[in-house]
Amino acid sequence: MRRRTLLAGLTGLASAVTSPAHARSHATLHVRPGDSLQAAVDAVDGPGRTIVVHPGTYREAVVVPPGKAELTIRGACRDPRAAVLVLDRANGTPKPDGSGTYGTAGSATFTSAAPGLTVRDLTLANDWLRADHPDITGTQAVAAYVTGDRTHFENVRLLAHQDTLFADTTAPAAFDRQYFHRCYLEGDVDFVFGRGRSVFDACHFHTLRRDVDFTPKGMVFAPATARADPYGFLALRGRITSGAEDGAYKIARPWVPSYETTAWPSLVVRDTWIGPGIDAAGPYTNMRDAYPWQTMRFREYRNTGPGAVVTVPENRPQLTAEEAATHTRQTYLGDWRPYGRP
Repeated sequence: MRRRTLLAGLTGLASAVTSPAHARSHATLHVRPGDSLQAAVDAVDGPGRTIVVHPGTYREAVVVPPGKAELTIRGACRDPRAAVLVLDRANGTPKPDGSGTYGTAGSATFTSAAPGLTVRDLTLANDWLRADHPDITGTQAVAAYVTGDRTHFENVRLLAHQDTLFADTTAPAAFDRQYFHRCYLEGDVDFVFGRGRSVFDACHFHTLRRDVDFTPKGMVFAPATARADPYGFLALRGRITSGAEDGAYKIARPWVPSYETTAWPSLVVRDTWIGPGIDAAGPYTNMRDAYPWQTMRFREYRNTGPGAVVTVPENRPQLTAEEAATHTRQTYLGDWRPYGRP
């Protein structure tokens, strides 16, 4: 119930005005309470368009197809709490037509495969709760599922529990690049996962309190990087905090999907403050014993905070300074520089 209470509190930021989405020009569409953001996406008629989402809560699933290239979706104000896109469905939620369940990717509130997408100043959430659905075992409930090269999230809040952000690519051989800057991401199990070449710059990761009697209670990252891709997830200049007790969470575990057993997960966490919620002595664990985390590309560099203290060196592989020079925004994103000057 915590999620619904939180989102309900945001509606006070909404404008009381309701009117249909309309274009002030061919390049800009406006969405206000009572409108459909999906309808605005469908109305986009060319590359480089902008959709402005005014304060309010929009309860719907939104899909941005590949043909909506270079689209910007942004909040009307800079406070990402003002405009909220939210839905409540999970992997195991039955589809209304009786054709089965949604699956992990299909549970997403926001989905995009469009190249050059920019999302800024919004909240994307999935408020499905395990406690409300004890009969459902597929508890992954995604807030955002993004593929497509040059995806840029700026000042976006991503809220869910399990599998909050699915940062993936359009195909195993496609090294789609994603840049998340000053974003807030919260969840519990594997809440940042996928195959994407994804940079998280100055982002805040927050692990939730869980009412379970086992540890670890969850993991922040579960990368599934393609073996041919030299780069996977890079988290830098950020922080990891927790609403749970000390040592309850892991930084990561590797995800080797059954449909892509050649995956070689890659994660670098550097220059990041790690709070006491992370198990400092053993910050990594296995998803399956057949793919031990020690054989994966997991590395750290110059992290600080109580969760970054190295007490068991073999459990915390570190980059050398020379190696760290190859794990930067520039090397991961190449000729695409959404962050401006290096």
